[in-house]
Amino acid sequence: MPEHPLAIFEGLDPKLYGQVKSSNELALCDGALPRKVKLLIAMALDSSLGAAQGVKSLAQQALAAGATKEEIAEAVRVAYYICGVSCVYTAAQAFRELF
Repeated sequence: MPEHPLAIFEGLDPKLYGQVKSSNELALCDGALPRKVKLLIAMALDSSLGAAQGVKSLAQQALAAGATKEEIAEAVRVAYYICGVSCVYTAAQAFRELF
């Protein structure tokens, strides 16, 4: 697995890194929504922001959490419906390497 994208902050600003890591754990842990669903939501949001590396990373995490390729594709449909076709282009860029 590639290095965490924020790993540089572990040495540069450990407090900030710890805060971000804690927020990640809080936001993406199993709760009323399972982790898999939360990762799909985050992936859809990253696609709407044009963050292809984030889409790829979150899709990988969603797969590891039990998501299917079909669920990943449907999450992109939701992003497309709300935010437009740029989401699909971003996801395609990310999925090219993943699938």
